[in-house]
Order: sequence, then C-alpha cells, then structure tokens
Amino acid sequence: MSRSAISRRRFLEDSILATTASMTAGAMTAAAATAAGRTVLADEPQSTSPNEKLSVAVIGVRGRGSSHVEAFSGRSDTEVTYICDADENPGRKRAKDAASRQGREPKFVSDMREIFDDKSVDIISTATPNHWHALCSIWAMQAGKDVYVEKPVSHNVSEGRRMVEAARKYGRICQTGTQSRSNAGMIAAIEYLHSGKLGEIKLARALCYKLRPSIGPKGDYPVPASVNYDLWLGPAPTKSPPLTRRSLHYDWHWMWDYGNGDLGNQGIHQMDIARWGLGVDNLGQSVLSYGGRLGYEDAGETANTQVCIHDYGKQRLVFEVRGLQTPKLKGADVGNIFEGSDGYLVMTSYSGGVVFDPEGKTVTQFSGGGDHFGNFLNAVRSRKVEDLSADILEGHLSSALCHLGNISYRLGESIPLAELKERLGDDAEAQETLARFTEHLAANKVKLESTRVHFGARLAINPESESFVGNAQADQMLTREYRVPFVVPAAGEV
Repeated sequence: MSRSAISRRRFLEDSILATTASMTAGAMTAAAATAAGRTVLADEPQSTSPNEKLSVAVIGVRGRGSSHVEAFSGRSDTEVTYICDADENPGRKRAKDAASRQGREPKFVSDMREIFDDKSVDIISTATPNHWHALCSIWAMQAGKDVYVEKPVSHNVSEGRRMVEAARKYGRICQTGTQSRSNAGMIAAIEYLHSGKLGEIKLARALCYKLRPSIGPKGDYPVPASVNYDLWLGPAPTKSPPLTRRSLHYDWHWMWDYGNGDLGNQGIHQMDIARWGLGVDNLGQSVLSYGGRLGYEDAGETANTQVCIHDYGKQRLVFEVRGLQTPKLKGADVGNIFEGSDGYLVMTSYSGGVVFDPEGKTVTQFSGGGDHFGNFLNAVRSRKVEDLSADILEGHLSSALCHLGNISYRLGESIPLAELKERLGDDAEAQETLARFTEHLAANKVKLESTRVHFGARLAINPESESFVGNAQADQMLTREYRVPFVVPAAGEV
C-alpha cells in the first residue's frame, strides 16, 4: 500500500473516532442500557426517602476522589457523611464542596480507621494512592462496608487476590473503578467482538500514548505541613529522605513504593478492555516487558516508554506505554486495537469503538455513555455481585497483568537499544512493535546509538496459582513487606 493511501486511511480513522467520541458525552440512555444488558441507576427515579439513603465515606479526595465526592453528594439516595484524607487542605475543601451539594457538611477525619468503627456508614468509596487501595478496601469489608475502589485495585498481585477473598468471605459488594465496563458504547463494541463478526481475534493491543513530562530532579524536598505523612505512607516503607520528588501528590505514580507507572495509572483502563475483549479470565502463560525512563532524567523511577507482551497461547495481549510525544496508531492514542481475521476494532478512551474491514473501510461504530457509580449502587441494593459491571475479580485480574509486566521489566537487564532486535528473535509482531518503539524515540530526539533499555525477564506463569514457574525472585515481587500496623493480610488470613 502506498504512503499516501496509508496517510489517507489514518486521516479517516482519526476523523471517525473523533466523531464517535463526541457522541459519547451524555449518560447512557435507558434504551441503550437495556440493549447492553445493564441496569443503570442514574436513569431510574432515585429514592427520596431519607430512611433509604445510603451513607457514604469518601477516602482520598485530592484528585480522582473529588469526582467520588461530587457523584455521591449529588444524588438524592446517597449522602456523603465522611471525608477522609491524609492532607487536611483538600480534605476540608471537599467537605465544603459536598455541603454545597447536599445541604449538610460531612465530617472530616484524617485517619480512615475512625470511619470503619462507625456502623452507620454503608459504603466506602476510595481514591487513595495505589499503595493504600487494598488495605483500605479489606479493612472496610471486614467492617461490613461495601466498597468502590479506584483502579488499579492493588499495588501488587497478592493484594488483589486478597481483596477478592475478602469480598466473598464477608459478602460485600466491591466495584472496581474501570468505568468503561458500564459504558454502553464499550459494552456494545465488546459484544460485537465476541459475536465473531471480526473472525478470529489473535491480538489485542492496548495503548497509553500520553505525554508525561519530567517531574524534576531528584532531591530532598519538604513534606507539606498540611499532610499527616505517617497516614499518607501507610503500608509503604519509611525512607530517608522521605520525599525525593518535588510534588508529594500525583507524582507518586512514578515511584515504585506507591505507584505502578502509567501501566497502573491510565493504562489499567486499556489493559482491562484488552482482557475483556479477548475474553480471558486468567493471567496468561507468560510475560515479557522492555523499555525505560527515556528522553530525560528526573526523580521518577517507573518506565515512561514500555512494551509488555502477554502470551495467552493462541492469543496475545500487547501493551504500549509512551510518555513522550507520539502520533496515533490507527486513530487511537489512549485506547485499544483488536486485530481480527476479517477486520479490526479500534476503541478510544471511553468513547466506544469503530469497526473497520481489512482495507480500512468503516463497517459500524458504537457510542454511548454510562454511570459506573450508579451501577455500583444498584448492586449494593440488590446484593447481587452479578449486577456489577466491574466486580473486584475483574479488577484484580486486569490490575495483576499490569503488575506482571512491571515485574518482568524490573527484573530485566540494561542492554543497548540496538540489541533489542536480536533479543526479540523472529517474532514478526514483536519486531513490528519494536520498529515503532524505535521510531518513537528517534522522533523525540533520543540518541539511539547511546540509549540503553531494560530488557525484562521472560517469565512463565502458572495461572491457577497466580505465581511464576521456577522463578523465586519473581515470586517475591508478587507481594511486599508492609509497615506495621498497616499490613495487608497474607493468603488465608483475610
């Protein structure tokens, strides 16, 4: 195919996907919800009886948590009764915001354990940093609360499985914050994929092409005076100096003790969609990852440019993280591409998807929004796990795939970029991905001849035990040591 034809196809793909995204701004309609097989509470009359209101505590409110506060304080059948954050400044501000929406100000606390002791609280909704997700959720379920937990649900593989065990043992409803699972356009696109109309699906590609600039030099920075650092740190280890990046907040994503890189930040959404589309319910047969923190030197530790290859036998899931400037691939930058024998499906962010035939001609497209919080509340009232769009088991499996990729990466060795081609062997798809990886670095003026990358360990996986085969060092990274008293239970101790 000529370069001009490829350029024209890319233009058409981008235009169609942009149009689809613009159609998805509204909430899921009742008709779309019915067609998708979901009940969306936002489209139903909400309870007006104060006796039927659910009491909600929101924990971790500086970033994404503010959306949790807005969602639950804006409904007539829920009331935010507690706001909890280790940083007093955003915590008290969100309490005022909730009061303006619901008429009564929630109580602010900095220690979540105060909330678990209050039997009047029905729901814990949490958007803390990743390293707190599992312990907060497990403590809440042990205290008899239902839980809405942000993605990734865990900081490591073991934590996710313990969360599933807790939900089942205590009979709690636990929703993962992967909103795409409640999105009518996404649901319809996945159903089309599963119908077989694209033929055999052998490859799911997940993309996180999202610009992530330098976070500044590594140093010894002061912890903000408004932060109770002991509570912020929680399960994570104490280190000296305590803060080596300029910003305590958000940039924790790029530090291994608290975050999981963009694989576990934006990327978990696309990882979840990829696994959902492939229809797989385990961690696969093996994983290999390579990449690096390339293009600049800063305080960050996680990769900003990374490829993960998950082997499912007849199927493959390939994830690409690119934190430097990069063009779209088949019309997607943050999204998914499913390659079938009879065409391909492109899904972007939360917009739905567009199906193309093998020549790049549009076949059909899907759009429509949803209400993930509403879906959660519907299940809380029905007490049926199957009513959830994103039960904690789904969140665990998708989050675990991110963790497995990072384990492979971290156990890798530093090699010259030029050696990658030889290391990947005669795998045509892997070589094609590497070629675009290299072009991406060159386009961002990274000096290829002097660049070294981490080539990860090839790790075989036992999907039944959720452990590695014959690699004790990798198995140790399935969990972590916890700082007392902030200890996530081990297997059999939930």
